[in-house]
Amino acid sequence: MRFTKPAWVMHKDSAMRGDEKRVSMFSCHVHPDGSRIATGGLDAKVRIWSTKPILNHASELSGRPPKSLCTLTMHTGPVLVVRWAHSGRWLASGSDDEIVMIWDLDPTAKGKVWGSDEVNVEGWKPLKRLVGHESDVTDLAWSPGDRYLASVGLDSAVMIWCGYTLERIRKIDQHQGFVKGVCWDPVGEFLATGSDDRSVRIWRTTDWELEAEVKKPFDHSPGTFFRRLSWSPDGAHITASNATNNEGYVFIAAVIARNTWTSEISLVGHENTVEVAAYNPHIFLRDPSQPVTAPNICSVVALGADDRAVSVWQTKAPRPLIVAKDVFDRQIMDLSWSNDGLTLYAVSSDGTMAVFSFDATELEGIAPKSAQEQYLKRFGFVPPPLPEGFSHQIPAEPAKSQGSNRITPPPSPRAQSQDFGSATPATVQSGGEQVHTLIAKRKPKKRIQPTFAGSLSGSVPSSSVNGINAVPSSKPVSSVLTSTAPPRPFHDVPSSSNIPISVPSTSALQLSVSQPFGESVSSFGLGLNTGESTEDFPMDLDGEVRISSLDTAAPSGKGKRRAADDADDRIATKARTLGGDRIRENVPVRPITSRSAAPMSISSLLSDGPGLAGRLEAPQLVTYLKVTVEGGEDIFEGRNAESDEPNEVLFVSRGQTQWLDYLSAPILALAATSAFCAVAMQDGSVNVYSHTGRRLMPALSLGVPCHTLTGSKHTLMLLTVSGMLYVWDVKNQAAKFSPTSINPILAPSPNLTILSAVVRPNGAPVIQLSDGVAHTFDPALLTWTKLSEPWWAEGSDAWQGRQRTNQASARGPVAIIEGAISERMAVDSSRAEKVRPAWWNAALTLGHLESKLHAAKALDSPQEYKQALLLYAKRIADEGFRAKAEELVKELFGPVYWRPNRDDSWSPTTLGMSKRDLLKEVLVIFVRSKTLTKLGQDWQEIMKKAQNGD
Repeated sequence: MRFTKPAWVMHKDSAMRGDEKRVSMFSCHVHPDGSRIATGGLDAKVRIWSTKPILNHASELSGRPPKSLCTLTMHTGPVLVVRWAHSGRWLASGSDDEIVMIWDLDPTAKGKVWGSDEVNVEGWKPLKRLVGHESDVTDLAWSPGDRYLASVGLDSAVMIWCGYTLERIRKIDQHQGFVKGVCWDPVGEFLATGSDDRSVRIWRTTDWELEAEVKKPFDHSPGTFFRRLSWSPDGAHITASNATNNEGYVFIAAVIARNTWTSEISLVGHENTVEVAAYNPHIFLRDPSQPVTAPNICSVVALGADDRAVSVWQTKAPRPLIVAKDVFDRQIMDLSWSNDGLTLYAVSSDGTMAVFSFDATELEGIAPKSAQEQYLKRFGFVPPPLPEGFSHQIPAEPAKSQGSNRITPPPSPRAQSQDFGSATPATVQSGGEQVHTLIAKRKPKKRIQPTFAGSLSGSVPSSSVNGINAVPSSKPVSSVLTSTAPPRPFHDVPSSSNIPISVPSTSALQLSVSQPFGESVSSFGLGLNTGESTEDFPMDLDGEVRISSLDTAAPSGKGKRRAADDADDRIATKARTLGGDRIRENVPVRPITSRSAAPMSISSLLSDGPGLAGRLEAPQLVTYLKVTVEGGEDIFEGRNAESDEPNEVLFVSRGQTQWLDYLSAPILALAATSAFCAVAMQDGSVNVYSHTGRRLMPALSLGVPCHTLTGSKHTLMLLTVSGMLYVWDVKNQAAKFSPTSINPILAPSPNLTILSAVVRPNGAPVIQLSDGVAHTFDPALLTWTKLSEPWWAEGSDAWQGRQRTNQASARGPVAIIEGAISERMAVDSSRAEKVRPAWWNAALTLGHLESKLHAAKALDSPQEYKQALLLYAKRIADEGFRAKAEELVKELFGPVYWRPNRDDSWSPTTLGMSKRDLLKEVLVIFVRSKTLTKLGQDWQEIMKKAQNGD
């Protein structure tokens, strides 16, 4: 087996010019011919990549075929799902913008993108926008033979579209929660959907009515980004993600049997919620020498989970075939098998893709597609008739003219005797389906409109821009991946354990077997074939457009050549920098005692009295200081002279000095964010620079040396040795609030010290003290407030240390604070054993969650606010506290007759989230409870009336 992570497969943040900052990838899907793979990401783009450079190292190094084929940019929100039609000619994508987009190949649109240096090797045009969802589209699935397309979303609806005419056939809205997964029965008889209402529902395709509802394994399932489920290729089972055993303490994937619709089998072992399940498209034979019968058939299914692990199971074995741990830095979002069943692709919210390539000997018993088709006929299901005149089959003559090495997929599905033009009145075809027949018409006058070079043909304008300049990157990383396949002789096992893996960073990538999956029976190493073998591949662009020719060959004409020459001149000329011609010398770090600050009476400078005198000290004066720019690799350096020579600061990028400045006073502290650099000096002054060395603000004179200097994005914070705290908005050159003293939080005890002092991008300071309490200053209240404290750990069920969390995933600021408190303040076990009052846990849990809501709001952490709010609502509902519930509902709903722009006394949002949208989720929790069901239903009715303007 081979494993690789192609670093060049990425979605980039368009706001970060010049920086290749990865953003989350939510979906991937391999083309039926295996030549390309489509991905969807947070950048609102669909990207299509060649798979040959991923699977063949020689192809990656040669740049043939090109790595990036096309970038599609018609969506206005993050792309959550991409799915190729089985015919391979259409691509469907679903997005946050509530739209399902159908893309079709446009041979005229490839080439250089107008106004950009990027290249689309292929052109794909938006064929049709499928409008109907009222919220994010989370999953899509094409039925067998592309007869239907199903889409699901956060509006709790399931939409059924005709796979040929793209007309909407049915809307199913019986789910009571967000629908986050959909899959088709390979027989074509059923459709399965997974929802946040903690159920998997099976729908008949004959009348689109409910066949069965499965709830048992999902009773305690937590909320996840997706609930992607998959149907086995033999039609016998559905494997559903986000299921649990043992009242929610064991994370599993539930295997649901056909016809009985019960889940008696569980795939156990992942340490966090299973996010996605994907069956290998082939059936497997337990004994290849025996005929294809039900007892001789098994399947292979892959699972991706929030524990960052991928597991591959063969249904004939009790343990997984493969477990790959720590493949990603964050949770797995989607999985996709190639059509030959030998390659598994996985994408993660960390913005990377991982690829597992198997040999046929490792997946034993793989059966041809013909065997599966023959087996499925035994179900006796007759699919409904196709719309008259439409077919997904390839016409005979065009197929001959394509040639064996054609780079484009087969022609578009079309009406056999019709062209796409203006729509005629809808007609009802066989099968009860409404079909809009399209007939070409010529307009009496042709209006000439300006078009961009390379625009797509058809009525929908092209939006194929922002292609990616792929840069191959492969670094050897030591990895071990363990298998529990049946034992084999040692000489049959590859011995290499060092794999060249393309990774976005230099950190080591470890793959290991998780013990909960069971003891390993045998193991095999991994080796990536980097030989020159090119092997037969369905798509070969060697004879087509090459990346190298697109980058270097200029079209004929003097203007084009002159532009290229000018670019070469600019590259060859070294830019002039302030201090860039000086050789950088290493400066040893040692304390300086000869240049002490002038004596001053600290107590006389304290507005709150001498309570803090001597408790806050300035940083030690040293010869060399440096900080790394927030979110980058550039360095901001400070150098103090030991004699009377001037002190200096330098900004260094890629080992080259970009600029320097000389300072009159010794340097005590430095800070560098993505927006500015700051230096605090011994005489109490502060300089703030841009990354080019311009002074963004006048020199600030505080009169007292600093104790702490820190920054975050556009915010700078300084704490002086006199205990005065300053926070500035550098971008707007204004103070966030008036200078304030930290005496109120340090005064209670002379032994209190500051463990850490940081600032949030919104200007909120976070001061962590030695007693474990974290404070911030609230400008609206003009006082210090507590963010969190060890007291909540005494009895709150929502305390961070008591929750099962993924430590490697990105955590919010409140979780980080609570984690630091848990580490530094060990809870006294003797106090934990004391007999507590009856309402102890309930009171502390509610108090903690209410405090957490205020903390998340103060630190501008919307996700943590929402999480705490839903936990708070759940606890209120469990305890049956109706008064608290009504007060919460009224706070989120606001005035009954409130209208935008008419009443400013109530804000409809909090932390950028709609309060009434939050209320919808709170009411769902109340409705499901045993005590507040009526309250939740009544307010749901009020919500509907408010939305309708009644």
